[in-house]
Amino acid sequence: MTTIFVGGSRSVARLPAAACERLDNIVASGARVVVGDAAGVDAAVQRHLLAAGYRAVEIFASEGRPRHNFGDWQVRAVSAEGARDGYAFFAAKDRAMAEAADFGLMIWDGKSPGTALNILRLLGRGKKAVLIEASGDRTTTFRDAGDWLAFLDGRDSRLRTDLRKRATTAEWNLHRQPGLAEDPPSDKARRAGS
Repeated sequence: MTTIFVGGSRSVARLPAAACERLDNIVASGARVVVGDAAGVDAAVQRHLLAAGYRAVEIFASEGRPRHNFGDWQVRAVSAEGARDGYAFFAAKDRAMAEAADFGLMIWDGKSPGTALNILRLLGRGKKAVLIEASGDRTTTFRDAGDWLAFLDGRDSRLRTDLRKRATTAEWNLHRQPGLAEDPPSDKARRAGS
């Protein structure tokens, strides 16, 4: 059974039409969904799957204490590796979902580094991901390093800085996969011209 990691930005409380359509396709396919327990996209995805009566859902929660579990689905407790709160506490479950999934579906507010970092985590494990931007339903498919670099090239430097701060060295280097840890082409050109 295919497992899909569905996640996204906490600032997105309402799913865009493209995301609802993808979720309906997931339900129709019978794929297993792994989703977090946060407000925003996680909660909205849970509500959508609950309304569909879908049961092939597993909630990942740091230390096994879900903030949201609207469908009373199975909960996977993820060790937060000594962190008690903050980004490190919740990032552990995102890493576990990226590991458990075969594919990723991310719904993004256009600025959340955590959502973008989950795409990098999936790519680092040789998995594909689709990113739906909440404003405008723009969809981007990530298959490889080229897709990641093209995505970064179109973003402001603040996102890249935030990604580097949040990513572990292994995540940023993606297990030494060539190209994914490099700066986007526009950054290289700017540095070469200065």
